[in-house]
Amino acid sequence: MTATAMATASWQAIGTTALVRVTDDRHVGLAERILRTELASIDRAASSFRSDSEVSRLQRANGQRAIVSDELRQAVLAALTAASLTDGLVDPTLGANPGWREVEVRGRTVRVPAGVMLDLGATGKALAADRAAAAIASAIDGAGVLISLGGDIATAGEPPEDGWLIHITDDHRSGQTAFGQTVAIRRGALATSGTTVRRGPQGHHIIDPRTGRSAETPWRTVSVTAATCVDANTASTASIVLGARAPEWLAQQGLAARLVDTQGSVTTVGGWPPEAQGER
Repeated sequence: MTATAMATASWQAIGTTALVRVTDDRHVGLAERILRTELASIDRAASSFRSDSEVSRLQRANGQRAIVSDELRQAVLAALTAASLTDGLVDPTLGANPGWREVEVRGRTVRVPAGVMLDLGATGKALAADRAAAAIASAIDGAGVLISLGGDIATAGEPPEDGWLIHITDDHRSGQTAFGQTVAIRRGALATSGTTVRRGPQGHHIIDPRTGRSAETPWRTVSVTAATCVDANTASTASIVLGARAPEWLAQQGLAARLVDTQGSVTTVGGWPPEAQGER
């Protein structure tokens, strides 16, 4: 039998770094093709930066119901589920009035109230990671696969013997020596939300729907593990918005998490592993 090894492909896509890693290097080309196809699909369906995307056309429907693709339907449902689970803290309408509760999904149709803009970026990216990981694992007969989209990670199939090693930092583009912690996961997903990298004149990019402004929070990064990347991304984003209440909320959800405050102090929840000597 031919020996196999881990293999990785990465490139820039949908405004971030896309990475696919497989435990069998014979399948890395197929895995890359599947991920590229999934990213192109979610971009056509859910990108708010494209005037020709489905979601942009839906928002121009002036409150009328429209038939949509399965990709957009799933993306809208994922965003609405995130809003429901967090009581609107993760809101695809960014607190618009009327807001996410008035967005309707019925069968293959979606209706967005007139004047309401949908931002499906965060949950849409996480959904793409989940979908691609599952599709690749199926296509390569269950060999292990890890997808990272801007540091939001989904896995599927049989993991490496020691699990998937992930270095968590403020910026997913940083190297292994950057401030952070290396952890191993064997299944499921991990997502990190932060306030230090994507910033503009008005502050960081995570909006508190209750105020319409950058969330006032003590955390610079929050990392969460969950069954899916959508769930992990939802929880990490909600934790930034929740601020000091986040550790209690995460514990209530039964999620393991690592929260780093603006001074670099680390709080862990739900059995998150301790840092090894010399980390950070």
